Amino acid sequence: MTPARRTSRDADTPRGTVHGAARDTPRVGHRRVRAARKPVIAGLAATTALVGAWYATAGAATAPTLAPATTAVPLTAEFPYLSAGYNNTREWTRTATAAAPNGTLRVAWPAADGIHVTPLTSAGKRSGTDTVVKGAKEVGGLVAHNDGFALLTRVADTNKWKETAAAIVRYTNDRQTFRTKLTGTASHDTSPTLDGQLTWNGSKYGAYYVVHGAGGFADGHFGDKLSYVSPKGAKLTGGWGWGCSHNEGTALHAEATGDFTSLCFDDWRSGLFVSTGIGAPDVAPVVQREQCWAGYCGGTFPGRTGDLVKSSTGRYATAFASRGAASAKKNPDDPSGRGWTVKPKTGTHQVAVAFLKNRNSGPGKAIYLTNAPGTEHVDVHVAPYGKNRLLVSWESLKNAKCGSGTCTGTFTGTHFRLVDWNGTFQSADKVVSARITGDIAVQKDGTLAWAYVPVAPSYAKPLTGASPTSTSLRIARLKP
Repeated sequence: MTPARRTSRDADTPRGTVHGAARDTPRVGHRRVRAARKPVIAGLAATTALVGAWYATAGAATAPTLAPATTAVPLTAEFPYLSAGYNNTREWTRTATAAAPNGTLRVAWPAADGIHVTPLTSAGKRSGTDTVVKGAKEVGGLVAHNDGFALLTRVADTNKWKETAAAIVRYTNDRQTFRTKLTGTASHDTSPTLDGQLTWNGSKYGAYYVVHGAGGFADGHFGDKLSYVSPKGAKLTGGWGWGCSHNEGTALHAEATGDFTSLCFDDWRSGLFVSTGIGAPDVAPVVQREQCWAGYCGGTFPGRTGDLVKSSTGRYATAFASRGAASAKKNPDDPSGRGWTVKPKTGTHQVAVAFLKNRNSGPGKAIYLTNAPGTEHVDVHVAPYGKNRLLVSWESLKNAKCGSGTCTGTFTGTHFRLVDWNGTFQSADKVVSARITGDIAVQKDGTLAWAYVPVAPSYAKPLTGASPTSTSLRIARLKP
């Protein structure tokens, strides 16, 4: 089963304090389960038209085939490929695919005996036996090196909540070379779920992940943490110990110098924010206001909502599932002035892309790629496609029935669409058979590669029992 997720901040959280009461400790065996807090408006009619830049496909360049080549990879253990999200909504269990400088690939996936990291050739074929990271509980991020890999995961720890610690584990030539815990007694924090990302700039790692206060000023509350670690596993200065709160997902992009660029979903300020270098105080630039209580945002970065892609000119793009904001205003019942109330435009999530001019600034209006209020859109991803285009993907659910921010419906396909760095369509919407169920690797020739379980998705009802398992993956590769 996947790790427990945090519950949402209770309505009676003391004003002016960090959110997330100690009783919000997640239940074992479930991801974050929404508390009994009601949305500002329940049952919002899904007929509200989404506003934003809507681009016609007429005159667009001839669409490429967008047909990934796939290779079957047998697994040595059972992979539980579904997870129970908010309200037990079905989600893909995250896999992470990463490309090494020499072009080879590695894919990380969880099993009962730990996290498996499978070595692959540049063509996506198995090239050796798995490395099994014993005692590891979640795929929070993966960096592939020519001689091994680094994994962001969770490991056993001793603390007041009896929860796991975030850790980076490095393997070199099939041997563990360091295992550095990023949370613990000294920092008064744990990590019962990561929703994280791990990046590498050639000289240090950056890890961005969820934390649960275990003592100190944030005792019992949830936030996020950014840690930097040296190539030998030593903790470095920089980052922060407490940022977005509650954090509903993170995105992180490594930079050659200075702060790594980061985004976070925050439920108190309600929306998606740029947190680069500053955690996420009140001055964090706004990417998009959303009704962002637990489960209401479109999904956590990067496992099932977007990623953060950098252009050659220094701009950034991110994609996410969005219900938009019909209105957004400060919560008059919050005397601190930090709380916001957002009224969504639709009951279903649409696919949005936003562009940042640099690592510290918010964008203009988000650009919406879909406009179907009766259809739910999940599992949104974005990746660079060649030098000047982006591949955006998502799954669609028709006849959506929504409640408490999550939806069920009939799966109608995995969609690919190309856009340029202005959001203009560069291809028609194409439905493909390959799924995207986690991190996408970019190989040195620009080929995109990812791992998925070749099963037909079903979102007709919540996942209330154990996940089904698979003993095979498919590695998809799409060359621009």
